[in-house]
Amino acid sequence: MNAPVAPSTDLYGALDAWIDAHFDEEVRFLQELVRVPTDTPPGHNAPHAERTAELLESFGLAAEKHPVPAEAVRARGLRSITNLVVRRRYTEGGPLVALNAHGDVVPPGEGWTRDPYGGEVVDGKLYGRAAAVSKSDFATYTFALRALESLGAPLAGGVELLFTYDEEFGGELGPGWLLDHGLTRPDYLVAAGFSYQVVTAHNGCLQMEVTVHGVMAHAAIPDTGVDALQGAVRILNALYAQNERYKAVRSQVPGITCPYLNVGRIEGGTNTNVVPGKVVFKLDRRMIPEEDPAEVEADLRRVIADAAAGVPGLTVEIERLLLAQAWKPDARNAPLVQALQRHGQAVFGEPIPTSGTPLYTDVRLFGARGIPAAIYGAGPRTVRESNAKRADEHLVLEDLRRATKVVARTLLDLLKG
Repeated sequence: MNAPVAPSTDLYGALDAWIDAHFDEEVRFLQELVRVPTDTPPGHNAPHAERTAELLESFGLAAEKHPVPAEAVRARGLRSITNLVVRRRYTEGGPLVALNAHGDVVPPGEGWTRDPYGGEVVDGKLYGRAAAVSKSDFATYTFALRALESLGAPLAGGVELLFTYDEEFGGELGPGWLLDHGLTRPDYLVAAGFSYQVVTAHNGCLQMEVTVHGVMAHAAIPDTGVDALQGAVRILNALYAQNERYKAVRSQVPGITCPYLNVGRIEGGTNTNVVPGKVVFKLDRRMIPEEDPAEVEADLRRVIADAAAGVPGLTVEIERLLLAQAWKPDARNAPLVQALQRHGQAVFGEPIPTSGTPLYTDVRLFGARGIPAAIYGAGPRTVRESNAKRADEHLVLEDLRRATKVVARTLLDLLKG
């Protein structure tokens, strides 16, 4: 594919001016998106897709609605998913660039001082669940596309907006569904991210559910039972010891350090005077790009089995819940990455580095199909700064404005006829 030709600075200025003139409209668009809950679980996300499609239609952007069959959604423990695709085609000879953001998000939780569904703007920040991750980039990408088309300049190739609703549960029914059914096959992908770096690689993730079976007994005669909780503690100690070993395994990708393991949920037992007969816990193992997922899973299963073997009468079941492959660096994304960096520096006034991230994202699904990609969008330098997945999640509106300009300029570089 030929390298894009940089347009004149007059066109960049025209893009910036259009975005400035329509920025209040962009903020209202994001507020409307925040005001429709997409808590996942329970994952009843079709209403948000319907509202998004209505808003896009008001801009002259027709959105295809692709509902995922109910049985597939229920099998994942969700209620409804409708993915959206907006297709804009120009003349032949240019690349197809897809822009993907997800609308599903974890529930608000406790501790909010603002309405999590209010979209309230205070001191230049817009508050609400998914304001930063990643309904913000529904707005970034929509208004970058509108700004691009406002120029009336000749364009070659095309743009697709992919607004999907399964990131929190792994993406297989979001972007994975669109890819599996041949509903998108771009030459480049930009996926929701933050404004001060271009992410070009990320960790993989293995999630497992471990069920530890013992034998219930009265607490007054514990020797007649097998304590599943004591067995689980033995297993957990063995797993946590792995974290110390993982510190010696270092990734060569900037922004990614070492593997690590987290146990995020534990439940079991029946009463305080009963020896626990069953304990269930769920673990999350982050894998650096250099690791082999099959080897990682086999090693964890061995650690669990060896620890359980030290408790007579204990049995263990292990179920894999999720295996998300790492997304590895790909030199073919250079035209996209370089354009984002170039315009990021011009708009933000500072260098925009490339980096890996310890998160895992839907981008891996595109990478697995050989599609060059980059993660970039509206947001702060770190996840923590935005309170994403915590109380009072927010977006600095100036980051939204500037990121929209960066994405619009990048599209112009890639698609200029």
